[in-house]
Amino acid sequence: MQRKIVHIDMDAFYASVEQRDDPTLRGKPVVVAWRGARSVVCAASYEARTFGVRSAMPAVRAERLCPDAIFVPPDFVRYRAVSQHVREIFARHTTLIEPLSLDEAYLDVTENLKSLPSATAVARSIRAAIRDELSLTASAGVAYNKFLAKIASDWRKPNGLFVIRPEQAIDFLTPLPVGRLPGVGKVMEKRLVELGAPTIGQLRAIAPQELMRRFGRWGQRLHELSFGVDEHPVCAERQTQSISAEDTFARDLPLVEVRPMIAPLAAKVWRTASKESRVARTVVLKLKTAEFRILTRSETPARAPGSEGELAELATALTLRVGLPERTRFRLVGVGLSGFTDRDAGPQLEFVI
Repeated sequence: MQRKIVHIDMDAFYASVEQRDDPTLRGKPVVVAWRGARSVVCAASYEARTFGVRSAMPAVRAERLCPDAIFVPPDFVRYRAVSQHVREIFARHTTLIEPLSLDEAYLDVTENLKSLPSATAVARSIRAAIRDELSLTASAGVAYNKFLAKIASDWRKPNGLFVIRPEQAIDFLTPLPVGRLPGVGKVMEKRLVELGAPTIGQLRAIAPQELMRRFGRWGQRLHELSFGVDEHPVCAERQTQSISAEDTFARDLPLVEVRPMIAPLAAKVWRTASKESRVARTVVLKLKTAEFRILTRSETPARAPGSEGELAELATALTLRVGLPERTRFRLVGVGLSGFTDRDAGPQLEFVI
């Protein structure tokens, strides 16, 4: 049986919640971010986006692009509460829900709980419930797999619904830039363009053997995606892959001043990780330089860290492997745990740079 997949993406979620709860913000350029030289944009309303403001850009740049923007500090407790209500709406329609973040999720509605006649009808029902119960809008994509449903949800944003039927997929994908494929970032897109495949249709014309020769197993995945093939199921219970916490400094710091910042982050990560039924075996250190270069160092010791103190000690030790000049300054540090396995799994040994 062919799957019926819906991808729901809330429209400018954080900013829309702020505009909903404060009528004076409606129709105005709203930027959800703390003010300050080190802050980044969490979300921007569509009014702010017309000025080029985007999520994850420095707040100071957003202010330059849109001098009249209204900055609102984020309230994640409120956003999570709204997200939970959205999830409850999903659950009335299907049990197969794969959340991607607070504001988007995949739903497998091959069989739906409301006995609606089609996936499109399910998407309409969900969007109507979100509008009626939460006074917010959501965009939806409907297709026979996750990859296409995700592309479809972006197609008529905001407050849109788009359907890609099986017989339409090839023609729909053919003119799209290869950058629309999941996993194809700027570097990979440049390599594919150099290979003569700036569009998905041109990528499709390249023999799979050639793609695999150049890109390994990823080449096979590219070939399948170019034909609209994606067999990944909706995972209703996604196991935790990693847990992390990070901090952006008020000013750029040398590495020697970064080290004392690691222990509080390790404590935060440990509190979250201790709630998991599985154990994490890999410790990760993340650093971002003043020039926005990101470095990661990780280690998988023979025995998984058994306390927040051990985690902090291992993460701090990873700073000895940074390998940059002493004059280097850093704007961010992060601590993480990954490589989750069952608690009775045997010891592993891995050392990664």
